[in-house]
Amino acid sequence: MSERDNSYLVLVVDDSECHREILSVFLGVLGYKVVEAADGLEAVKIARSTCPDLIIMDLSMPVMDGYGAVQILRKVPETAAVPILACTAHDISTHKAQAMSAGFNDVLTKPIDFTNLNVVIDRFLKAA
Repeated sequence: MSERDNSYLVLVVDDSECHREILSVFLGVLGYKVVEAADGLEAVKIARSTCPDLIIMDLSMPVMDGYGAVQILRKVPETAAVPILACTAHDISTHKAQAMSAGFNDVLTKPIDFTNLNVVIDRFLKAA
């Protein structure tokens, strides 16, 4: 893993502080700037004010889940084109189609495979 262009900002959204911290540390080591949100509503507010380059969002959260948040983010001009990766501990075979049709760009499973995450992030940020 090599250090990335540190001008990229990634929003990590998860109701688990532990999951947010693990992802934030990993992304920070790669050279990304990271902001965090604990639920979908907070994610929408932070995304609108910071315009992240990429969002990694849990699907199951209190207040507003990932499905509700992604639908709002896709309607807001500042975030409509931002790549949003769903992150779930649920069976991916039953959630992938639903997440993709809701507006997510890809689906990752928990526990996170960091090698795969690195490849997926590169794919979306290099395409930008």
